[in-house]
Amino acid sequence: MPSAAVTMAGRCTRVSLRQIDALLTSLMLPVLLMLMFVYLFGGAIETGTKYVTYVVPGVILLCAGFGSATTAVNVSQDMSRGIVDRFRSMDIGGPALLAGHVAASVVRNAASTVLVFAVALAIGFRPSAGLLDWLAVAGVLLAFMLAISWLAAAIGLVARSPEAANGFTFFVMFLPYASSAFVPVDTMPSWIQGFAQHQPVTPVTEAVRGLLLGTGADVWPALAWCGGILVLSIAASSVLFRRRTV
Repeated sequence: MPSAAVTMAGRCTRVSLRQIDALLTSLMLPVLLMLMFVYLFGGAIETGTKYVTYVVPGVILLCAGFGSATTAVNVSQDMSRGIVDRFRSMDIGGPALLAGHVAASVVRNAASTVLVFAVALAIGFRPSAGLLDWLAVAGVLLAFMLAISWLAAAIGLVARSPEAANGFTFFVMFLPYASSAFVPVDTMPSWIQGFAQHQPVTPVTEAVRGLLLGTGADVWPALAWCGGILVLSIAASSVLFRRRTV
């Protein structure tokens, strides 16, 4: 199983590298979104700090949501093209195949995250995090990327076509907008504040932002959300894969 998962991770990463348009989108979209938010909207939004400093965590999480659409589409394509039967004949099971897609998704998201941080530093982002804080940021972001990627894999198994898989991930991509990723929650209408406060993106954003700014952060709610999504998504993926391949 571990060796099969590594093989599938290599295969899915190579597939990602060959999809030049999707690869460029996954790398350039975060940068373009950050520049848009900072230079087009940032001047009108009061956050108590430089807007680029406020928005960086939100951009990273938003683009992890966009990246999940690619994962869902790739899983759906594998399930609809008959390649799964070929893998099963080589004793490569569903967990290894899905783990490969998740690993490729995490690699893509990690690359876009590094690029976002590099561009943010170039346009004025000045974090005050120490080494341990940076390690904690990496851990929280990795947990979120793993959780969202496994959720996308489950969506890819539910969808009956790649187009449907892409559409199902819209809700995941919407979550950062209804959170503290781009504006403080207390500036939102009262009827949406409850949802914004009690959905996974807000605690993850607040944890990453607090660690980066050195203002203190409670990472446990963020990790609890990520862990819950991860466990449920892996369990659902296992059940759904068996049903699709019976």
